[in-house]
Parts: sequence; structure tokens; C-alpha cells
Amino acid sequence: MKFLISFCCAVALGAQSLATVTVISKPTDRTVTLTAEIQPYQTASLMARVPGYLEAVEVDRGSMVRKGQTIAKVTAPELLAQIAEATAKISTVDAQIAEARARLSAAESTAVRLEAASRTAGAIAANELIQARAAVDAAKATIASLEASRRSAELHVKTLKDLEAFLILSAPFDGVVTERMLHPGSLVGPAAGPIVKLEQLNRLRVVVAVPELNVASVRLGQKVSFSAVGLAGEVFSGTVARVARTLDVKTRTMPVELEVSNPGGKLLPGMYTEVKWPAKVGQAAILVPVTAVTSTTERSFVIRVESGVTKYVNVRKGAVQGELVEVSGPLQVGDRIIQRATDEIREGTAIPAR
Repeated sequence: MKFLISFCCAVALGAQSLATVTVISKPTDRTVTLTAEIQPYQTASLMARVPGYLEAVEVDRGSMVRKGQTIAKVTAPELLAQIAEATAKISTVDAQIAEARARLSAAESTAVRLEAASRTAGAIAANELIQARAAVDAAKATIASLEASRRSAELHVKTLKDLEAFLILSAPFDGVVTERMLHPGSLVGPAAGPIVKLEQLNRLRVVVAVPELNVASVRLGQKVSFSAVGLAGEVFSGTVARVARTLDVKTRTMPVELEVSNPGGKLLPGMYTEVKWPAKVGQAAILVPVTAVTSTTERSFVIRVESGVTKYVNVRKGAVQGELVEVSGPLQVGDRIIQRATDEIREGTAIPAR
């Protein structure tokens, strides 16, 4: 009686599970959801290059500014004193040059007279003419030295005045003041830290950490869609503009930057963002019925029919597409496999032709 029941079950199992299907392949266009970080396109922390006191701050947190707009003004008494001193030095050198030119004129006149007198034998001693000519050369050297000093003083004044131009801080690009750190009267300078922080928000960078498995799908110029949690229901898009071309060894991901236009200012840096990243776009995938893959504690496999008998073929499952699943392994398009696989179907089982 037990034998009869077992036999009937085996017949029923064979009738139900030994039907076969053919392995197929087709291009797939699927995406994976990745988290991303929104960053400003440009960020600048504006600080004074010259030590001094903050005279005025003409913007505050949230101020919209244009490129070249005045942000803050600094007063630097020491710098102004240095400019005045350097300018006075130029005037002093000018006076010294004028005096040296007068001496040169006198020395040249004396040398000309002695030159004329030397044509009369015994009129002057030969040494007097030599000394006159030496005096002319010395006067010329003095003038050359003073003129070099004047050029150096002029350059020093120009350098100081260039620094004076930095007493007015201007916006380097169109943007928004996101932080204000100092107020009028504060001591400022390179060591005092920034006065305000400016960010460009009409263009943004969306930085996506693309997993190693998906880096092959990265293409410069491709369009990628994303959404922001704070703006539910809205879908935005960006263009792949910059690729790190190296993986983070800790996370096994590669930073990829999307460039995003943000004229309305809806998107804000720091928003939690989800990117629909295209994975294996247009690549052909091996597809089998979901029921054709069976798993044990050791492996997943399909049962291929070769020369009328069954053979286990180890596979790895991928994305599910309806009633089909992507698999990778030693399968070929057109292979005949059991439609409903189970480990109760042993390898070497004869399968009648259908």
C-alpha cells in the first residue's frame, strides 16, 4: 500500500515538474536606487587679506548677492600709514635725483673746460682731467642708483595699494550668503577666519556613490533622474559631469557628480536625495522562469536537459522581471531547462522528448 502511494506521488510530480522551457535573452533597462548628497556648485569663505578692523558688513545670512557686489569693508590704519610712508619716500628720492643731476651737470661742465684746456701744453696737470672725468662717472652712477631706488619705491607703493583694494570684499560669483561669522568692530585678517560664507545655488552638484557593480554603466553626459525627500512627488534630472575614476577602498563605491540646474532654488544643499541610477542599460541578460531556479543551503541551480537527461547548473540570481529572473552562470540561450525545478529531480533523470 505504501509503495503504491509513493509511486502515485512520483508519477504526479513527474507530470507536473518535468515540463521544460528554453533559456532566453533580451536587453534590460533597469535602475537601482542610490542615495546622494546635494552640494553647492561653488563655495567661498570670504576673509580679509589685510589685518585691520571690520568697518561694515553689507549682507547677512540669506542675502542674495551678485558677482562683484560689495560684501564688507575693512579699515587698516597700519596699511594706510605704510602707503603714506612709501609715497613720501618717492618724493625724497626725487629730490635726491634732482640734486644728483645738478652735480652731474657741474661735473660735466668742469670736465669740458679741462678737456679744452688740456689741448694747450702745460695749461693743466693731467691728473686734473682724470679726476674730472671720474667725477662725471660717479655722478652718473649715483643717478642710476637713485633711479633704481625710485622704481623699487614705486613698486612697493603699487603693492600696498593693491592690498588696499582688498579692504573692500566683493562677491566672486552670484550666490547666497549662508553664514555670517563676524560683525563691525571685529579684528580681521588672514588669521581671524572668514567673515561670511557664500554658496552658488542656481547650479548644484549631486554627488552619487556608485557601487562597484554599477560603475560600468557610468557615462559622461548621460541624464539621470532623482528625487528629494523634502520635495515629495517632484522628479529632477542631472547630467553626469565629473567621474572620480577611482573606488573608495572602504565602501567600494565611486563618487560621480551630476550637474543640476536649479534656477528656482527648490533644491537645497544637504537635502536627502535618492537617485534612480541606470544599471546595465541596454545589456542583454539571460532570463529563466522564477520557478526554474531552486536553492539549497549550499547553492542555487537550474536543471538543464542534456541528451535527454538532467544536469544541475549552478547560477546566481539577479533582478526579477515579472515571472522571469536574470541569472548568471554557464547557461546559453536556447538551453532546455526544467520549468519547475526541485532538488527531488535527481541528476541523470531521463526526460522524454517534448
